[in-house]
Amino acid sequence: MYRLYKEIGLQLRNKTPRRRVKAKLREDRSAAVRHNETWAMDFVHDQLATGRKIRMLTIVDTFSRYSPAVDARFSYRGEDVVQTLERVCREAGYPKAIRVDQGSEFISRDLDLWAYHKGVILDFSRPGKPTDNAFIESFNGKFRSECLNAHWFMSLDDARRKIEDWRKDYNEVRPHSAIGNKPPISLINGSSAHPPA
Repeated sequence: MYRLYKEIGLQLRNKTPRRRVKAKLREDRSAAVRHNETWAMDFVHDQLATGRKIRMLTIVDTFSRYSPAVDARFSYRGEDVVQTLERVCREAGYPKAIRVDQGSEFISRDLDLWAYHKGVILDFSRPGKPTDNAFIESFNGKFRSECLNAHWFMSLDDARRKIEDWRKDYNEVRPHSAIGNKPPISLINGSSAHPPA
């Protein structure tokens, strides 16, 4: 085949596999060194005791492991994500970047415009690669096992109450081995520049 291509004067394409190109684009991703530098965000699904489905937007700071919000609703659109982020950012401050997957709510025009106006970088995971957003996957696993699997939710308000109680315990009481067996609030209040190794 190579000989025929050469005789005709054609060139063989030396195409780099796509996975290597994407990996190169992600080399600049570094660990956060301060609070509000990088957040991670995703959705978790569950249902009420009546069978009605609910969706929770989960957010976690990758440096301190602090969760500024877990917001439950019956449905979520791009504009709802913006509304939640705006409420949370007024209290916690704006992050420099947010790691998200390729979900329709995260690739929406509403979130894109919000991020542009607020100077927030949306760092998208590669499709089918949950390890690109490992912080939120780990948080969601703990959230599911410690909260969602431990409670029956009778209504949306009941779910919001129980989820908020769990989030406060996670942030203010529960020690995290990744940050030196301290609760996340201690890194924010203590403002240490680097988390313990």
